[in-house]
Amino acid sequence: MKPYVFLIAIAVILSSSCKKPDYKKILHDPALYSRTVYELNGVVMGNNFPPVVASRNYAYATVAGYEVIAAGYPDKYKSLAGQLNGLTKVAKPEANEDIDYEYAALLAFCKVGESVTFPEGSMKYFTDSLHQIAVTHGMPGSMIANSEKYAKAVAASIMAWSKKDNYLKMRSAPKFAVNDSAGRWVPTPPAYSEAVEPHWSNIRPMVMNGLKAYMVPPPPPFNIKDKNSKYYQEVMAVKNAVDSLTPEQAHIADFWDDNPGKLNVSGHVMFITKKFSPSGHWMSIVGIAAKKTNADFNTTVCAYAKTSIAMFDAFVECWDAKFTYKTARPETIINKYFDPNWRPHLQTPPFPEYTCGHSTISTAAAEALSNVFGDNVAYTDTTELEFGVKNRSFKSFRQAASENTWARFYGGIHYHNSCIVANKYGKMVGDSVVAKLVMKK
Repeated sequence: MKPYVFLIAIAVILSSSCKKPDYKKILHDPALYSRTVYELNGVVMGNNFPPVVASRNYAYATVAGYEVIAAGYPDKYKSLAGQLNGLTKVAKPEANEDIDYEYAALLAFCKVGESVTFPEGSMKYFTDSLHQIAVTHGMPGSMIANSEKYAKAVAASIMAWSKKDNYLKMRSAPKFAVNDSAGRWVPTPPAYSEAVEPHWSNIRPMVMNGLKAYMVPPPPPFNIKDKNSKYYQEVMAVKNAVDSLTPEQAHIADFWDDNPGKLNVSGHVMFITKKFSPSGHWMSIVGIAAKKTNADFNTTVCAYAKTSIAMFDAFVECWDAKFTYKTARPETIINKYFDPNWRPHLQTPPFPEYTCGHSTISTAAAEALSNVFGDNVAYTDTTELEFGVKNRSFKSFRQAASENTWARFYGGIHYHNSCIVANKYGKMVGDSVVAKLVMKK
């Protein structure tokens, strides 16, 4: 269903159950905030952004939405200004102005989400729909104007902050230098793409103060001759696992694939199929968790922000490891030393192997979500249905993150040791975000 049609459908259903128009029934519904995040997810997917860039869109957008709520409910929520690196101040509402903060939070999220990376206007269709609901469902004209003005002011504050995170500088940074040294990363089939964002560790983290405390130990040293070496055993474990995948293992791998741009090649025909990125998948899980726990609007906004911040920093930590060690993918090693025709179950993404990005950010996200909603929220993840992959159910967010460490191994794109290390350091990042950020008073 198209976004505009979806929103109008909500409006019709809810208004039919009310004796008079009531904009709060629609615009204060936490499900609408989740739907808004979903719309940004679609725009990110449509533009085929790599995982690290996608995480940047979500992080700044969700911080913008959260800052509006913190300003509107200062007795319950604390601004992240002074808590996030480089964020010193955020626009405050003018005294005595009548503002609907939930409506403003939706608009601020959209404004920043589309502007961080995209040209402005990418979500105008959606914000126009929100405005129409406010008008037709009884929000006073002065409140609409004040809310929209404040949303723009907060968005401007967050955008000004985002422009100092080094992202623009890295657009002109040198490409990764490829050489075929033993055990070093080189491009993989079928696209043989250059390394994605090799300088991402220079992005300003949101919570972490430097990367030294989060530097992972070196991976097992390259040694393909000694069958007793850790490296050899890791390589053979991947090959043997992919060569004998069970249907359940294949489903686990496919469920957590989250390849934002898989290249399909058939003869001379090439086309790309798109899915949500790893962080986009976890954005979906936040919405599922909010619904499962009957979270109110403000708690939902807080959950998205905390989870996005944790994933953003986790990607910075992981990319530092990837381009410090520059480890070759299993596909490269197996093709060169064992079987030139071997292919992993999943398509190998274009960046070094150690450590696993998805396992890192999944564990960080799980810690953030556990902090907001609790340790043992059982849920069914329906995220992948629209991509033809059946649901999976979990007893907790941490169980889901733990399964992810096996998913990348079953997919044939990571050594299991890399996923285990990623899980440990992703938890460190998630714990740091939880410990350092004071959001709900």
